[in-house]
Amino acid sequence: MNKGLRVIILLLILGVAGGVYYWKYKSVEAPSDNTVTLYGNIDLRTVQLSFNEQELVREILVDEGAMVEKGQLLAMLRDKRLLAQLQEAKSMVEAQDQVLRLLVNGTRPQEIARIEAQLEAAQVKVANGERLAKRLKVTSETGASTIQDLDNAVAELDVARAEFNVVKETLALAREGFRSEKIAEARAVLKAQQAKVMLLQERLKDTFLYAPAPGIIESRIMEPGELAAPGRTVLSLALMAPKWVRAYLAEPDLGFVAQGMEAMVHSDSFSEAFKGKVGFISSSAEFTPKSIQTTELRTQLVYEIRIWLDDPDNRFRLGMPVTVVLKKRGSTNADTRVKPETRANQG
Repeated sequence: MNKGLRVIILLLILGVAGGVYYWKYKSVEAPSDNTVTLYGNIDLRTVQLSFNEQELVREILVDEGAMVEKGQLLAMLRDKRLLAQLQEAKSMVEAQDQVLRLLVNGTRPQEIARIEAQLEAAQVKVANGERLAKRLKVTSETGASTIQDLDNAVAELDVARAEFNVVKETLALAREGFRSEKIAEARAVLKAQQAKVMLLQERLKDTFLYAPAPGIIESRIMEPGELAAPGRTVLSLALMAPKWVRAYLAEPDLGFVAQGMEAMVHSDSFSEAFKGKVGFISSSAEFTPKSIQTTELRTQLVYEIRIWLDDPDNRFRLGMPVTVVLKKRGSTNADTRVKPETRANQG
């Protein structure tokens, strides 16, 4: 290959490269004055999951990065102690229930019949004592018996009458049943025991940790065998919804943006744009965060703004950098298309 041919090939290569450069970097239209371009990152809420019971961790069923559904079982605690306490409480409820039944039902008919028989026997004893005392009173006057015999008969009659009164009152109580206050006390004790059973059942439920909402396990902090307690994080869950873009709005553009405005969110990972909506604009200014690397915003005061993002397929990840294009009031939808050189400037 002669020298002239090599020169021609080199010139052709340089020409093609120059054309590509011009087409990619020079021929693109400048951003429209009818749009506001913001640079930010995907943000989402995280939930620090912990048990509401103090016990050793028995098992953790998920690892970091796992996607979970609402209500999915994530971890469990050891429950042998609570199960034993629950069984004891149930037994106490059964025992107290029998006590209450006894008080409500009162004395059995067989027992009442027995007391009635005792009352009849006491009544016969009183009648016999009265006859004996009457005879001794007559014979003691004639000298056939002593005064001491009469005194002994009168004393035995008093004892028989007292025993009769005791049996009579016992029969009345047996027929009336137990006092209402005693029954109320037994019923209150039964309710207390039942409440203890319910409490232990709730504590047993607290030995299971469930996902409160769909999301992704961000961090697995505890392992089986560690002591869990209320307030000690076991798993960190990143919620899949809602998602938003945390960006910063320059003061000159503040008047062109309002809550509820539609936005187009662009990412280097996807060719298509995603719809969003302005959900929050801070009422106070702050210095531009270091994460914002654009030249125009680097030294200016900005206002934090959040754009709620519609991402049903969960394609965006926490911290992903994105570009947000907002059309100013009165502009057209065509002005919200992000320009290639605009994307290249995002951090």
